[in-house]
Amino acid sequence: MENGILDIIIIGGGPIGLACGLEAKKAGLEYLVLEKGALVNSIYNYPVNMTFFSTSERLEIGGIPFVSNNAKPVRSEALEYYRRVAISAGININLFEAVLRVDKQESGFIVSSSKSVYKARNVVVATGFYDIPYLLDVPGEQLDKVKHYYKDPHFYAFQKVIVVGAANSAVDAALETWRKGAEVTMVVKQDKISDRVKYWVKPDIENRIIEGSIKAHFNSTIAEIRDQEVDINTPEGVITIKNDWVIAMTGYQPNLPFLANMGINLSDDAVRKPSYSEETCETNVPGIYLAGVICGGMNTHRLFIENSREHAVKIVENIAGKIVV
Repeated sequence: MENGILDIIIIGGGPIGLACGLEAKKAGLEYLVLEKGALVNSIYNYPVNMTFFSTSERLEIGGIPFVSNNAKPVRSEALEYYRRVAISAGININLFEAVLRVDKQESGFIVSSSKSVYKARNVVVATGFYDIPYLLDVPGEQLDKVKHYYKDPHFYAFQKVIVVGAANSAVDAALETWRKGAEVTMVVKQDKISDRVKYWVKPDIENRIIEGSIKAHFNSTIAEIRDQEVDINTPEGVITIKNDWVIAMTGYQPNLPFLANMGINLSDDAVRKPSYSEETCETNVPGIYLAGVICGGMNTHRLFIENSREHAVKIVENIAGKIVV
């Protein structure tokens, strides 16, 4: 590390951030991964019983095999795999250290975190999209009974639960809490369960709705949340039901203001896609690169681990090619 300047600082310790660290180490570059939470923090925050849509080989990074006991790996196996990768590869990573700002300097960048200040020639942003939930924006959303993250179904046993949404997270929450004895009502803005729901789960939720085990209001939205009740806008008018908990699985969004504050251009349309090269992943700010789902802007369903882990290779090859030996 010449004059205390790193070759790369990688922001985000998820699978793609780790992949960037692996490639940087292979290339002999001085790097540091900064993660504001736990290792692979987004996966840690997934529901306890979550099963991936992808197979284990599609979740692999750095060519390190991911062996699963199941056709589709589960959350605990993924956590174990990425821990093993970080340990065996000796990834240089600081956990629970949030990056607050990145400032361009003549010789590179000053990266200010919650714990320190670093200098780096290049910055890779691999921050994902799981940290900022879409809000319902209704009265009562600030109540403690409203949860934007779902973890463990046992907590909701024998409770009156509303699940907002109709994609994978919402369906998992509805089915799991119902199976633990909750009285579940789904509130769905669209007219049906999402087509993106895992193919082995979709018939299950549809059949539970048809038989009446789980109630569902389609083409409906939450109007107001109170301590013991919730008002729902339905095609038949506003209805009020008794309620203990609201699990709002309305989706999440990337921290695009963080990119804009670094000078990265965002498209003017609703997608707000960051400006970067598909060949190198370098943004319009020379020396700042994007990796992973953050590349898609608000279109968070375009990129996954399996089709964005290649970003790590592109980025490190480009950076290494600029370094004069």
